[in-house]
Parts: sequence; C-alpha cells; structure tokens
Amino acid sequence: MYGLYDKEGILRFVDSDKDACIAYAELFELGSTNYCLMDLANDTKKAQGYTNPDQSLGVYNN
Repeated sequence: MYGLYDKEGILRFVDSDKDACIAYAELFELGSTNYCLMDLANDTKKAQGYTNPDQSLGVYNN
C-alpha cells in the first residue's frame, strides 16, 4: 500500500498501486515538490500487535 501526502502532511490518497498514486498527484497538479509518496506496507508491520493499555483502562476518561 502506498500513501500520498501533501506538503502539509495530510493523507490525500491511498492505493496498492504506486502508479495510481502518482496519477492522482498529476490529476490534481501536485508537483513532485508538493507531495510525499510513502510505502505504507512496511509501516504497518511495525505497528502490528501494539496496544495502548491506557486506552482500555478508562482511567483518563472524564
């Protein structure tokens, strides 16, 4: 999976095809200096199995 982020860091498009992300950038006339294309598949492997115990405790909920 690839994610296309604009220069403000906002996720604009996600697709499994890298060329589709680039086509999206071209469609909306985002120059190569105005977006970042990231391979999300590598990032999700790092996040698997992570849990935040504070979320399940409910201690901080008001």
